[in-house]
Amino acid sequence: MTSTAPAQRRPARFRPALPSTLTRTSGLGLGISMLWFSLLVLIPLCAVVITASEGGWANFWRAITNAQTRSAIVLTLEAAVAVTAVNVVVGTVIAWVLVRDRFPGKGVLEVVIDIPFALPTIVAGLVLLSLYGKDDSPLGINVANSGASVYLAFLFVTLPFVVRMVQPVLEELDLEVEEAAASLGASRFTTFRRVILPSLAPAITAGAALSFARAVGEYGSLVLLSGNLPFTSEVASVRILSAIENDNPEAAASIATLLLLVSLATIVVLDLLQRRISDRG
Repeated sequence: MTSTAPAQRRPARFRPALPSTLTRTSGLGLGISMLWFSLLVLIPLCAVVITASEGGWANFWRAITNAQTRSAIVLTLEAAVAVTAVNVVVGTVIAWVLVRDRFPGKGVLEVVIDIPFALPTIVAGLVLLSLYGKDDSPLGINVANSGASVYLAFLFVTLPFVVRMVQPVLEELDLEVEEAAASLGASRFTTFRRVILPSLAPAITAGAALSFARAVGEYGSLVLLSGNLPFTSEVASVRILSAIENDNPEAAASIATLLLLVSLATIVVLDLLQRRISDRG
């Protein structure tokens, strides 16, 4: 016998219109973001590169290989690399202390770390000059008008970057994973190298990139302390300002373009290093 009852059909699947709405909203948000990013970043950067290329390759090369400019660029990059290396180590240690240790005055230290973010750079330069730029300095240190003043100013303004990038990641790390590694016989160094460091690598890399970029373009915090002495304490940002004041925008754009290329290359290298550390971990 065959059943005469009509076959039951599955109810039609309800397809809400929400995904298409989200797609339209995402497209609008992406368009606004790209427009805003282009107006603030891409178009000005392209304008700088175009200005640098107006005089041709010969003028570009002449501008960046000028003896005084070359000395300023070398000092800037050497100081930025050294300060970034120090910040990677010291900043990670400070973040570790703030997350894993309990001690009196911890809240005060949290506030002090952010002071370089809050102070205008020229005020930071005045503070550094008062402490490290006079013979009667309360600390007994005078590095004014010397190459050491550049390193000191860079250290001051770049201190918070690695700390504030690493600290939230440390707070999210699961202590049970470290305890499990210790229970399996791993030493503290092995646990840090194989468990903690791969997790911190992206944050450390991001902090290092921000620290390097800030140091390369710093001006206000060192202009009072360094004295801007050619071949001694003059940095690339000061050379850019000098070129503009001398009505030579092509030279200023050439120096800025070189710093831009160096910063991009540094970010790429740090990203590759971070990925390698994460993969090995």
